[in-house]
Amino acid sequence: MATILWCYLRNNAFKTSEKDYHLAADLTGQANHLGVTIQADIIKQKLPENNGGYTAIKFGKTDKAVYTTLSSDHPIDLTRYQVANCYMGRAGLINSGGASGANDLVDAVKTAVINKRAGGMGLILGRKAFQKPMKEGVEIIHAVQDVYLEKGVTIA
Repeated sequence: MATILWCYLRNNAFKTSEKDYHLAADLTGQANHLGVTIQADIIKQKLPENNGGYTAIKFGKTDKAVYTTLSSDHPIDLTRYQVANCYMGRAGLINSGGASGANDLVDAVKTAVINKRAGGMGLILGRKAFQKPMKEGVEIIHAVQDVYLEKGVTIA
């Protein structure tokens, strides 16, 4: 039996007056690492939106290279850092699709492209697809499938 582990961060200390670090690549990467160490087969994580959580909240050990050499502010690089903390695919990374909104088709395809180009293995998009009329939901699911089946969308 496979284990899919939601490795979401929940800690009020991860929010500063300037930024919310619940979606920081370094902090979510550490959560992914913990999930892999307890032998989860697949890690589900939110798409990262920023980096530098450790330095901002002054917690844990890190190195400047994490923010300069090993990553950038580009969404694919931030997600690749999450994949690296899943031991480069030893446990597969799937990203969540997020809440349903006005641009669900575009948002889902963008998230799928980022995940695939970073080395991830999939996307869970329940609310984006299932809170829509059947036709729209199926269109979103097919568009995401097309991203993962498209040979031209490769690891960056």
